[in-house]
Amino acid sequence: MGQIITYFVPVAGVVALFLMIYKAKWVSEQDSGTDRMRKIGETVSAGAMAFLKAEYRVLTIFVFIVAVLLGYMGSQSSESSALLGVAFVVGAFCSGLAGFFGMSVATKANVRTANAARISLGEALNVAFTGGSVMGLAVVGLGVLGLSALFIIFSKLDGWDTNRVLTVVTGFSFGASSIALFARVGGGIYTKAADVGADLVGKVEAGIPEDHPLNPATIADNVGDNVGDVAGMGADLFESYVGAIVGAMVLGALFIGTPGFETDNTFAGLNAVLLPLVLSAVGILTSIFGMRFVRVGDGGDPHRALNKGELVSAGAMLVATFALSKLMLPNELVIHGETYSSLGVFFAVIFGLVAGLAIGYVTEIYTGTGTKAVRGVVSQSITGSATNIIAGLGVGMQSTAVPTLILAAAIVGAYECAGLYGIAIAAVGMLCNTGIQLAIDAFGPISDNAGGIAEMSGLPKEVRERTDKLDAVGNTTAAIGKGFAIGSAALTAISLFSAYMSKAGIDSINVAQPHVTAGLLIGGMLPFLFSAMAMGAVGRAAMDMIQEVRRQFATIPELKAALAVLRENDGKAITEWTQEDQDIFNAADGKPEYGKCVEISTKASIREMVLPGLLAIVAPVAVGFGGGAEMLGGLLAGVTVTGVLLALFQSNAGGAWDNAKKMLEEGVVIDGVTHKKGSDAHKAAIVGDTVGDPFKDTSGPSLNILLKLMSVVALVIATMLK
Repeated sequence: MGQIITYFVPVAGVVALFLMIYKAKWVSEQDSGTDRMRKIGETVSAGAMAFLKAEYRVLTIFVFIVAVLLGYMGSQSSESSALLGVAFVVGAFCSGLAGFFGMSVATKANVRTANAARISLGEALNVAFTGGSVMGLAVVGLGVLGLSALFIIFSKLDGWDTNRVLTVVTGFSFGASSIALFARVGGGIYTKAADVGADLVGKVEAGIPEDHPLNPATIADNVGDNVGDVAGMGADLFESYVGAIVGAMVLGALFIGTPGFETDNTFAGLNAVLLPLVLSAVGILTSIFGMRFVRVGDGGDPHRALNKGELVSAGAMLVATFALSKLMLPNELVIHGETYSSLGVFFAVIFGLVAGLAIGYVTEIYTGTGTKAVRGVVSQSITGSATNIIAGLGVGMQSTAVPTLILAAAIVGAYECAGLYGIAIAAVGMLCNTGIQLAIDAFGPISDNAGGIAEMSGLPKEVRERTDKLDAVGNTTAAIGKGFAIGSAALTAISLFSAYMSKAGIDSINVAQPHVTAGLLIGGMLPFLFSAMAMGAVGRAAMDMIQEVRRQFATIPELKAALAVLRENDGKAITEWTQEDQDIFNAADGKPEYGKCVEISTKASIREMVLPGLLAIVAPVAVGFGGGAEMLGGLLAGVTVTGVLLALFQSNAGGAWDNAKKMLEEGVVIDGVTHKKGSDAHKAAIVGDTVGDPFKDTSGPSLNILLKLMSVVALVIATMLK
């Protein structure tokens, strides 16, 4: 039975990859539209791939050095092996490969979604969601396949017991986490440098939309959406997905030898270890099943279609979890003198699923267009940028309360159901449907870019209206996705923390002990230092971008003349212009030097991502070997608490600022006065949104990975600290 179950897991991963290839091929076969659309699409795709290649060149050196160090450290421990370095390389490779597959198809889906919107809303949704599903399937397929293959191979090595296998397998999670952090930080710096340049110089100074073809930063901005919100989010959830599984497997090993798990050979008696893998494999199948329900006709509600697919998938996953927990676990599970039940494990999964959905819902309350919180930020924009920023900061701070209570309830509830193993399984339960969750997340930036391409290509008004409808839904799903990612990061970090204590032989951590208190303080400080590095990096890169866009507007004669014509004909359709003005405007076509802006973002992101990445890896190693296992435990506790709160604050404040700006662009009536695009309130909201951009797309999401990566590093070196 054990062997059948174990070999089912990699098969599910292979199924996901085959379906990914089929969907990628389908997207590639769709019509990419007019010659101008194809040219823009190819430019965006080339820019995105250039960034990935530059990033992966740097990361290849990093992966090689760390793999050698891990191999040496592993060879010095009887509980580990030099193969720890191999597992690290495999994890890094799978994470990087998932990002490559997902982003290469997403950039193709951008222009094809714009073209599909010329036909109908339903066609556009189908292309955008299918493009996003490639990212989702790549993440779950490579995650499950890579992890299960290593587990099976290492289990067959002579003299390797389960604990040694799991110690070496943690290297896979370390590799995934390392790539995720660099992808998130690098992608976030890239996209926000371009976005700030496009917004401040294009919208505020020049008075043109950020997606206008005359805006030199617009291509870099479109590329940034792909590298930050597709590849970056994919790497984030890949790391959470793998980390949750590994943490639960390590804690599951504690059951071996207890009643119901008396045997310990290659496969028998390992069901508590195998359950996280099997749940994730079944989650692939339920995600694929749910994807079939994402359909909408013209006049339909895209948000409802996406929700339907996710809820169907979640419902199927609950049924499967109940059956698997009864099949694979004994009625009673005993560990450390406490007795739990297989039904308790099922309820722990429910706590994880409900917590994920609830945090997403609360996130929408604080960041959704038209909500009370966002309308408050809009109202404060009337009196200027300062009050807009104050209001956004207040929303972000307030938004930490309810999600924290939800997480606390989920942690306590899961623990009461199945102990520390219950918390780990709750994290797995929250992430089981990552396939469809990530497909919905990636749908957002694809739709956003489709709208930008429609604008740059001069497509009819109804096309932009369709892409804007999808983009509005995408903004909501992106905000919910960020909340979901933070919640899953918290549960995953706690399960990895518990696994670290188990591996390090620590029963409890005494916060009154001076070394532990010092670790808590250092850990609590690190998310702030990390955020400062990320924000500073965005600021420096944005300065370079702003100067470049200003230079082009000032020194390229055709651009300068076209901007003057745009201001003169403000509000008029181009058909109402004089022929002379139309000729001047047309002469500027192709004059913006998009490539220079792409180059600025690429170089800045690669240069600036290194220091924050090294901080996340060096800090736990230095504290662990310098201060001991308990001090490192204190550091992990501190970084988890402040990291979760700071991530919630930054992501939700940024989301509120973003949608406040969008509301003012559509026009808002306050006290009988209409405030719309171009008004003083709108300009204030643009400044707020510019501040919020690195909050929600760079430092905030990167903190999810910081706290998980530090926990994984601690888990990898745990046996060496005894």
